[in-house]
Amino acid sequence: MASIPSQARLETESENRTGPDFGADSVFDLRELSLWYGEKQALQEISMQVPKHQITAFIGPSGCGKSTLLRCLNRLNDLVDGVRTEGDVVFEGESIFDPSIDVTLLRKRIGMVFQKSNPFPKSIWENVAYGCKLQGISDRRDLDEIVERSLHGAALWDEVKDRLHESALGLSGGQQQRLCIARAIAIEPEVILFDEPCSALDPIATAKIEELMEDLKEHYTQVIVTHSMQQAARVSDYTAFLYLGELIEFGETEGLFIKPQQQQTEDYITGRFG
Repeated sequence: MASIPSQARLETESENRTGPDFGADSVFDLRELSLWYGEKQALQEISMQVPKHQITAFIGPSGCGKSTLLRCLNRLNDLVDGVRTEGDVVFEGESIFDPSIDVTLLRKRIGMVFQKSNPFPKSIWENVAYGCKLQGISDRRDLDEIVERSLHGAALWDEVKDRLHESALGLSGGQQQRLCIARAIAIEPEVILFDEPCSALDPIATAKIEELMEDLKEHYTQVIVTHSMQQAARVSDYTAFLYLGELIEFGETEGLFIKPQQQQTEDYITGRFG
């Protein structure tokens, strides 16, 4: 459980923020967020805001804390033994570490798509409807509408509309990943987190996922962890560069790649290390 900063610290934390202040247009406000796995510190006093209805990319070398930071946003790190956090993550004006927070509801509002597509060994229809059934939706007509809407949203409907009751495991890798996106958006989250969603996909499937992310911006805030600087440059509006658990630089993607403000950022994007 994180220790929540007092009101007296908020002005100082604002001054320590890396990157722009989005004000009311932010969906997340990270305030001096630190995390330890046992004795090892993985994140060091990260303060930044994530804007609504934009794509924010986390980049940096392996082990820099990208995925750890992403998993802080919906408290997935709570599931890891020995994790300790300090600081705060404010989501839509409320601390996600508040004792009154329903973590299950939080994860409904903040969906997740993982590195490796993980469809259930069920039909395509059942995969998409699964989360809605858990929420108590049982009317078949309602579920059919949700499944169709979600598959349309994931740009998959035309490819699978005649195969809805076949196993999802028969889909290609790229289709399985889009199915996982459909499953995520079926429960109508506000945010979708992507943890290297294209790392196992070929270039054609990767292009489809990237096009889909652009289409989803109208309805969802998206945060993506990627090892590919080219992908970050293609899909994201804002990019955060992390190194050894520290947030080195955060700003508009074009500016960060063309004219980085920090030498470490320039060294990384020009291939001097990483």
